[in-house]
Order: sequence, then C-alpha cells, then structure tokens
Amino acid sequence: MGFGPVEVVIIGFPGNKFTGAIAPAILEAAHNQTVRILDLLFVSKDDQGTVTTLEIGDLDPDFGPSFIDIAVSHPGALDHEDADELSEDLPNNSSALLIAFEHTWAARFSDAIRAADAIVIDQIRIPAEVVDDFVASAF
Repeated sequence: MGFGPVEVVIIGFPGNKFTGAIAPAILEAAHNQTVRILDLLFVSKDDQGTVTTLEIGDLDPDFGPSFIDIAVSHPGALDHEDADELSEDLPNNSSALLIAFEHTWAARFSDAIRAADAIVIDQIRIPAEVVDDFVASAF
C-alpha cells in the first residue's frame, strides 16, 4: 500500500500563548491511525524578533509532556528552511507549530486511484472555521 496524501498544517499562537493543549488531539488521531505524524517543528519569535526553532527531538517535558509522547515517522522532514520561511511572516511575540502528517485513512483510496490509471487533478481543503461559520449562518 502506498502513502496517503501528506499535509502540512501551520498553527499560530499569538502572544506566544502555547500551552500544549492540542497535543492530546494529535495523539488521538495518530493512535486511531487516522493520520501518521511525519514530523513536528515549533517556531517561536520573541518580542525583539529573535527566532527559536525546536524540533520534536529537542523538546523536553517542560515544553509540554504530551508532545514528548508523539511519535514521528520521519524526523527532519520539516527543517530549518521551513522554519526560516515561516519566521519571515511570523509576527514578533508569536509562535507556530508545523505538523506534517499523512492521511493514512486515504492510502487505500490513493492506491485505487493509481490502479484505475486516474490522477488527482486538484485538492481543496476548506478550514474547519470556514465550515463552522457557513453552517452557523446557513442553518
């Protein structure tokens, strides 16, 4: 079986208010085999504009014990180039978590597309907030 689609999600934390509260949701998705976490990268910019980058292996329990429990299959897939690119747009006194994950639930679907000699022409992801807003206003 081949890979499912891979996605990189960038989650911003204005004011550097990172608590690690999202780690349980990431762990649950990985344990349920909905996704496979390929890599995690944390980028922070202080109020003076100094950038700090932490890879998953650099994290210690003080950062957030839940993140220590997240197994990544391809550490280094997100690297300092990704951090540099992100930090250019990251406002001072904020941080971001980059998560690269494979949609393992879609691997069989991807195999079926290839077996049918078909191709994916486009893929569009609509953020959950947009869907929530639409549903709230439409119904």
